[in-house]
Amino acid sequence: MESNCPSTPRWNLDRPFLTGRFHQETKGTSRFAANAKGFSLDSFSSGLENPIGCYDATVQELIVIDDLLFALVGIEGRYISIKRVHGKVDAISFQVDTSMDLALQELAKRIFPLCESFLLIDQFVESRSQFRNGLVNHAFAAALRALLLDYQAMVAQLEHQFRLGRLSIQGLWFYCQPMMGSMQALSTVIRKASANNYAGSAVLNLLQSQAKAMAGDNAVRSLLEKMTQSASNAYLSILERWIYEGAIDDPYGEFFIAENKSLQKESLTQDYDAKYWRQRYSLKEDIPSFLANIAGTILTTGKYLNVMRECGHTVQVPVPENSKLMTFGSSHQYLECVKAAYEFASGELLRLIKEKYDLIGKLRSIKHYLLLDQGDFLVHFMDIAREELLKKHDEISVEKLQSLLDLALRTTAAAADPCHEDLTCCVERSSVLKGFSRLKDLDIRNVSDSNDLEEPISITGLETFSLSYKIQWPLSIVISRKALTKYQLIFRFLFHCKHVERQLCAAWQMHQGVRALNTHGTAISRSSLLCRSMLKFINSLLHYLTFEVLEPNWHVMHSRLQTAKSIDEVIQHHDFFLDKCLRECLLLLPELIKKVEKLKSLCLQYAAATQWLITSSIDIPKLEEQSDGLVVSEKSKKWKSRNPSQTQKVMTRNSAVTDSILKFEGEFNAELESLRPILSSSSQAEPYLTHLAQWILGVEMINKF
Repeated sequence: MESNCPSTPRWNLDRPFLTGRFHQETKGTSRFAANAKGFSLDSFSSGLENPIGCYDATVQELIVIDDLLFALVGIEGRYISIKRVHGKVDAISFQVDTSMDLALQELAKRIFPLCESFLLIDQFVESRSQFRNGLVNHAFAAALRALLLDYQAMVAQLEHQFRLGRLSIQGLWFYCQPMMGSMQALSTVIRKASANNYAGSAVLNLLQSQAKAMAGDNAVRSLLEKMTQSASNAYLSILERWIYEGAIDDPYGEFFIAENKSLQKESLTQDYDAKYWRQRYSLKEDIPSFLANIAGTILTTGKYLNVMRECGHTVQVPVPENSKLMTFGSSHQYLECVKAAYEFASGELLRLIKEKYDLIGKLRSIKHYLLLDQGDFLVHFMDIAREELLKKHDEISVEKLQSLLDLALRTTAAAADPCHEDLTCCVERSSVLKGFSRLKDLDIRNVSDSNDLEEPISITGLETFSLSYKIQWPLSIVISRKALTKYQLIFRFLFHCKHVERQLCAAWQMHQGVRALNTHGTAISRSSLLCRSMLKFINSLLHYLTFEVLEPNWHVMHSRLQTAKSIDEVIQHHDFFLDKCLRECLLLLPELIKKVEKLKSLCLQYAAATQWLITSSIDIPKLEEQSDGLVVSEKSKKWKSRNPSQTQKVMTRNSAVTDSILKFEGEFNAELESLRPILSSSSQAEPYLTHLAQWILGVEMINKF
């Protein structure tokens, strides 16, 4: 803080006559201090050699009153001296000539605490008026200076009475008593503030706590509350600008909200762990006690206003004259001011994001593409980009994929979406299984297992292809890089399931193409049943993901966004939607997702082998072309003319085909059956797994749970 503030002119320290310290700084030395060891004494001794005890008691009283009037404003008298300890500013004491009348000594010592309090307060005012001590200390010192003026006026009036011969030492004590408690209470505050070098919020908290401690003395409590109010005016002006304009005007770093300028809003769309929204503005530890309960609301209000200012949207919270933050007294009017400012800022920002930047429209567009709500463009894209997607991920041309994606978008119903131009494609470096390691903020069950997820030996674009979306400020507050990453993980899982479904559909079409042939005695019938089972599995999985998970959760989120009262509520509902979808899509359950990936891998292997399986089986001439069964086809006649070695060769190949189908069937059924205990054990903690089991394993299995 000191490096950012102006320095105090040197002459202000070198010339004591400009500061008021000249009262204590003199070349002379009082003879009464010479006997004190360990003390440094400055004195205004008049040079009189006669001790006060040489005078009559009446004369002594006049001399003592005159010295006390000087002592009350921090000046040494002829027989009253000031002592200081080296290195301790607040270690001040007054001493009297030991030959003074004992009664006068006793009365003088009663007044000395007031003299010490004045000196302490005067020094505090002088030191805390320097720039480096901050606005609160400046305001506090100004209030103390005003109090000292009243105090000095009182001393001047007492001196006037003394000059008129109307003031006795008892009268002096009587008139000093009302100020005694107030000055001592202030000196207590000052000692604590000086010892701990308090500034900003700490000074306000100290004043307020001291005022509460003096609840039994109304006069002192009122004075401390007045001091607190005066000291807080500068602080409240900083607060007022924050909650009404969203700007921090804090030259000395006293405000309880800190700004981290190194965090830029662009990081929201680039960094998964972007801290802009949470840490660009944050609360410090030192918060004024009267603002502690609403500190979070104050922080949020200014953040909202700051977002609108960053958008170029001029906004000014309407402030009635009677609602300005100039007091924080028992009426709690400042609470109403903060609440009104928060409600205005929250509503204005929410309206801006929903209406001008069309948040709901953007989310709906992301749902269409990344959650495959409208799949016609994807079917067309997968058809025209098939050749490129079959390449290894490091051989794929992203530019070519982007041009194919643009073509698919322009030639399908997606062309009607005004946001379709924000859609881009990208190719990740790892499969979706390894994408879990990026979800550091989520509770992934069996984390040790998630690190052991098997990466395919050779991954292609089908495993690494993903869509992305261009998000501009301020929508990036809601749809951040972290949120997009979660959308992408769901998309990649759905995309790969769609690919498996397409491959199995192609295999099913091949089976349908040979239905007219007589395949009795071949392995085609068994292969057809296996293909149907695999299709049922992948279709059930996709139905569960889309209609049991994504759609219901989307509608819940959409209804909540309509009733949200602030942008933070919008962020909360959106993040909850994504986390819930990730979990219910099995992406946070490594044990289950490994089983599903294994089943998908078996389906792809089977689909790839289907052409060989069918072409190897239909060579067996069991194909009758005549409906009456009397005329044998030409192919059948040729088969019968073959020699036994050829027949044996074909039968051996048919046996190999049958063994392959049986192997696929056995592995697929085994993996499917292994899901049963996992779903059974997890369904109590995760109820949605019951729906998954119902779709994948059949209704009858649910009863076994």
